[in-house]
Amino acid sequence: MEAPPVTMMPVTGGAINMMEYLLQGSVLDHSLESLIHRLRGLCDNMEPETFLDHEMVFLLKGQQASPFVLRARRSMDRAGSPWHLRYLGQPEMGDKNRHALVRNCVDIATSENLTDFLMEMGFRMDHEFVAKGHLFRKGIMKIVVYKIFRILVPGNTDSTEALSLSYLVELSVVAPAGQDMVSDDMRNFAEQLKPLVHLEKIDPKRLM
Repeated sequence: MEAPPVTMMPVTGGAINMMEYLLQGSVLDHSLESLIHRLRGLCDNMEPETFLDHEMVFLLKGQQASPFVLRARRSMDRAGSPWHLRYLGQPEMGDKNRHALVRNCVDIATSENLTDFLMEMGFRMDHEFVAKGHLFRKGIMKIVVYKIFRILVPGNTDSTEALSLSYLVELSVVAPAGQDMVSDDMRNFAEQLKPLVHLEKIDPKRLM
C-alpha cells in the first residue's frame, strides 16, 4: 500500500514524536460509488476533496540492510502547491490490543528543487506513480479513496495506466506518540463501512 495524498496536514515541530495510525483496504471499481455515498453520510458535512498527485520514491543505500526511503509528492491539479517530503518509519505490529498499524511519520512542505536536492544528497529514484482520488474527514481522521496509475514513460505524468481494477482505501490519524486510544475510534468507524470495505491492520512486509 502506498502513502496517502499530500493534502493531509503536515507534521510540524521537530521535538514532537508524531505517529501515523493506519487501517487499509480496497474496493473494486464497480463499488466505488456506493462507498463514496456511505462516506458522504458518515463524514463531516463538507464536500470531499479531490486530488491528483505525482509521487516519487527515493532510496539511499548504505551499509545497512535496508535502504533509507523518502517520498516526494506534488499536486498536479493545484498550481503553485509545494512539494511534500514524507518519511515513514517501520510499522509497529506487536501490540495486538492496538487496532491500527502505527509508524513514525514526518511530512513537511518544501521548495520546488526538492528532487534535485535529494539526488545531490545521494538518493536515487526507485519508482514513481500518479495517485488520483477523494479525501474525506471525520474529526481528526482522514479517509482517502484513490487509484494508483503507473507512469509508462519515466518522468511523463501524461502517459499513465491504471495499476489495477480497484481503489485503495486508507483511514489514518497523525497524532503524538502514546495516543493509542485513537485506534479505538478508527476501529469503530471502520465497522460502519462494512461490508463495502474491510479496513485492516496490514503489515507491509507481507506484501513484499
